Amino acid sequence: MKRREFLRNAAIVAATSGLATEVKAAEGIFPAEEEVKAQNANKTGGSLIDSEPVLQNYAATSMGIAFSVTDWANGYVIYGEKSDLSDGKKVWCGGYRVSGMDNEVIQVRLVGLKPSTLYYYKIGADRIEYKDGYHIRIIGNEEKPQTYSFRTAGERAKSHFCVINDTHASWKAINPTINKIMELQPSCVIWNGDACNTEETVEAQKLIFFKPEIDRKDFAATIPYLFCPGNHDSRGLANRHLERIWMYRQPEERKPRDWDLGRNFAVRMGDIALVGLDTGEDKLDTNPKFCNLFVSEPYRVAQQTWLRDALKQPEIASAPYLVAFCHIPLFDPNPKANPGDVFPDDKDEKYNTNFAMWQRSCAKLWGPLLEEAGCQLLITAHQHCVRFDKPNEVHKWFQIVGGGPNMTGKSEGHFPTVIEGEVRDGKLVVTVHNIYTGNVCGTVTFGNPR
Repeated sequence: MKRREFLRNAAIVAATSGLATEVKAAEGIFPAEEEVKAQNANKTGGSLIDSEPVLQNYAATSMGIAFSVTDWANGYVIYGEKSDLSDGKKVWCGGYRVSGMDNEVIQVRLVGLKPSTLYYYKIGADRIEYKDGYHIRIIGNEEKPQTYSFRTAGERAKSHFCVINDTHASWKAINPTINKIMELQPSCVIWNGDACNTEETVEAQKLIFFKPEIDRKDFAATIPYLFCPGNHDSRGLANRHLERIWMYRQPEERKPRDWDLGRNFAVRMGDIALVGLDTGEDKLDTNPKFCNLFVSEPYRVAQQTWLRDALKQPEIASAPYLVAFCHIPLFDPNPKANPGDVFPDDKDEKYNTNFAMWQRSCAKLWGPLLEEAGCQLLITAHQHCVRFDKPNEVHKWFQIVGGGPNMTGKSEGHFPTVIEGEVRDGKLVVTVHNIYTGNVCGTVTFGNPR
């Protein structure tokens, strides 16, 4: 049977069986554009882009830009060095071969950027009506009127970072935390894990990263973020593929051997080298609680090889200050703190938890490399309690553990923090801000460059 005859006969059959709409789609017959727009307006409130942009994966020659959408869309970023974007280039979502058309989150990668350079940008998207591979059409365009800006990393960037951690979608804590970030205006923010809880849907993830219940919806529109996952950021069906929300590092930033290490970063920011590692789950892979769904230990071992090479990169090796970040601490002075290598199921009477309070495995794998490279500071999280660990016979680097989301003020050290690091007059000054009281709870100064 010829194709046209088949489609015509199928239309007759479908009309009598309630399938006329599907056959119309097969023939390329679409509803009137006004009808489609009305349907979409009823479904989404008329808005295709429903979040501010989020700058992801701060780097010297690339930047990730993502935003939330309410319907199938093909999104883009227009960027340039002129504030009026008269020199603007349009980059579509996705990579090679096909675009990243999506109905949840649009992710755009800008590559080939200049280090330590100010760029301006706008975001937009085409609403796509998709019936099948042959019957597609654009039924509207939405472009945010705002022009935003960002500055890339590099040796001439301002040496100023902030760290937040263990936010756990607690808006009461996150709102003042982000307000503090916007006040300080660092070059970048390191989100040091446990942004999530156990998210099962993409919509739940979007509420955390794109549409949080805070005053500053533009929290990441001009300040880029780096992300070090925590143990909770891999729990839940949606979190198993967090890259749909928070894109992996650029492929060109990694060797083929390391392409699966999409969360590690080694970035030069002025006089500071920022190195990010992923400590993985806080329970052993052999713990029956998670039914063999985690493979954290091989992941940690692979990061050792990556770290060895990353620390030798000229821009990292030549930085006066080296600061590393990971979610779970690599040291704990309390002998009752579970070190995360108690086989097979994390249980031992001499420890006060059945999960890792710190990661001895990571300390053995990464610690010697960090010490050899002259790392002055390791910033960690996970324990929800602020702590300052000075160098000792076990580790040569200073460790600061960030606070958690508790806003009651009832327990000492248990409050949200913003850890701020800035090079002033050749010295790295690290200030820990207590978000609950608004005061500074500690300052550490590193006066000897590597």
